[in-house]
Amino acid sequence: MSGLVALIGRPNVGKSTVFNRIVGERVSIIEDTPGVTRDRIYSSASWLGVDFGLIDTGGIEIDNAPFQEQIRMQAEIAIDEADIIVYIGDGKTGVTSDDTFICSLLRKSQKPVILAVNKVDDGQLIDRIYDFYSLGLGDPIAISGIHGIGFGDLLDKIIENLPRTTEVEEESIKFSLIGRPNVGKSSLANAILQTDRVIVSDISGTTRDAIDTTFVRNETRYTVIDTAGLKKRGKIYESIDKYAAIRALGAIDRSDVAVIVLDGEEGIVEQDKNVAGYAFEAHKAIVIAVNKWDIVKKDTNTMNEFIKKIRDEFKFLSFAPIVFVSALKNQRIDTLFSKIDLAYNNSTQRIKTSVINEVIMDAVLLNQPAEHNGGQLKINYVSQVDIKPPHFVFFVNNPKFLHFSYERYLKNKIRESFDFEGTPIKFKIQQKN
Repeated sequence: MSGLVALIGRPNVGKSTVFNRIVGERVSIIEDTPGVTRDRIYSSASWLGVDFGLIDTGGIEIDNAPFQEQIRMQAEIAIDEADIIVYIGDGKTGVTSDDTFICSLLRKSQKPVILAVNKVDDGQLIDRIYDFYSLGLGDPIAISGIHGIGFGDLLDKIIENLPRTTEVEEESIKFSLIGRPNVGKSSLANAILQTDRVIVSDISGTTRDAIDTTFVRNETRYTVIDTAGLKKRGKIYESIDKYAAIRALGAIDRSDVAVIVLDGEEGIVEQDKNVAGYAFEAHKAIVIAVNKWDIVKKDTNTMNEFIKKIRDEFKFLSFAPIVFVSALKNQRIDTLFSKIDLAYNNSTQRIKTSVINEVIMDAVLLNQPAEHNGGQLKINYVSQVDIKPPHFVFFVNNPKFLHFSYERYLKNKIRESFDFEGTPIKFKIQQKN
């Protein structure tokens, strides 16, 4: 992914509509797996072969003056988190004093700012965009989130301003430590590195930026990415946890394996599922690490009960191995690495075309697909086209004949035949020409 783009603006200017238009189908998870909690503030997007992250920061709202400090802090959050800011104006209401104030802050930033004027749904409104030159953000781009007008121009401008990466990274297994604040990510990074290279504190959000540290363990080269918390600026009016999750997104993107760190003492909370959902939607290999296990009061069933709770709460991560660790006591770190290696190796596994076709044809003979949407699915051919994660293309007579339950059945049959523990697998259903 090339960078992170933030959409900001006043309430009711259509940011969510613009967000959904840009990310398209990527917003939804195409699996019947309940439990993936998504607050719709982030997704991946792609244009002309370039991938980037997109943040919908929510409307900057003022009920009564003076609330200028609140506007300032929210605008600064957006500036901090993103590589590019897209400011959304409202072509129907025109320029307001709030637009003027927020854009004056954006002009002072070192980040590229693109001005898009939404709700320009017909030719009668096109002249209104010229009022937005007064904001000092350059040429406004007229768009319509509802009708999709002008999005080619907007996306071209985004791609043009995305940061370019020229460094060649050395080969290593890259894994990120992700999770809500104060679950012990930095302590676990220190236990892994056996040195205090990362700040450790019991105060949530003390890590400012994602820190990448490359090291060698048992003759294998690794890079651990410790995700950052939010830099605090006085009182933050938005949820700290929400922006801590956003901070983890870049780390997830750079990872081969995402290690989801849970607090064994406190247990599972909703934000854990938010963070896990990001890693799942990014199709990363995943390991679940339950930290602080040394201070949990245990009996003979405690671990099994915690595993059952994880499986119930994270049904979409049924493929992910679970490890119980203690960063403080340096316990089970070897076990964690064995699972990271397992997840990475399985995510890079390639299955011969003849073998995967034999497995799928046997599955079809065992359980024929039922009629769906007016026809019966016929699978002509299957091929693995990519790794990280393993990606299979199914050539069929008509994709609409595939019921989600049968797709799940085929995935289960693949997992029964091959060791894909720790990694998701992707399907693409394509009509045979």
